[in-house]
Amino acid sequence: MTQIFKGRYTAHTDDPFVVFIIGFRINKIWAIHKWWPASRTMKPMLQTLFTHPEKGFLWAEPFLYRGGAGLIQYWRSFDELERFARLPSEPHLSAWRRFNQAIGADGSMGIWHETYLVQARQYECVYGNMPVFGLARATQHVPAIGNRETARLRLGGHNEPAVPSPATPLQQ
Repeated sequence: MTQIFKGRYTAHTDDPFVVFIIGFRINKIWAIHKWWPASRTMKPMLQTLFTHPEKGFLWAEPFLYRGGAGLIQYWRSFDELERFARLPSEPHLSAWRRFNQAIGADGSMGIWHETYLVQARQYECVYGNMPVFGLARATQHVPAIGNRETARLRLGGHNEPAVPSPATPLQQ
């Protein structure tokens, strides 16, 4: 069973990083012969990335939404993300080519991505009663106490909590 960290936690890193969100949407359910193979290309890419963190990949969290699925990825740099996407020796480039050949602009399946370059200390997040998740899994998972208690404090500002935070017990 996944360990739940009781209380409030946040992520900590002093380094810049990249958030890359990618996904697909099934537009024509009856075109399964087209979208099913394309939807299965993420697994080998992730296996490569989790096996080779030296490529710059930090972590990924999958999610579902109406009509599709997505993945939030964390990378050390845009250059490393782009290198993975473009190098012929990496699994992404061949999957991209196959998608363009099989689906292209026929409308049976949609694909999308968003890329965010985050400078050091220009992010904030909080996780309450959660397993280690998201950016905290990609970086460092720390209690959201003291100068990390509120969103503004985590962003380097000053304020007091609007609602008193429950105590965060020390994990064993």
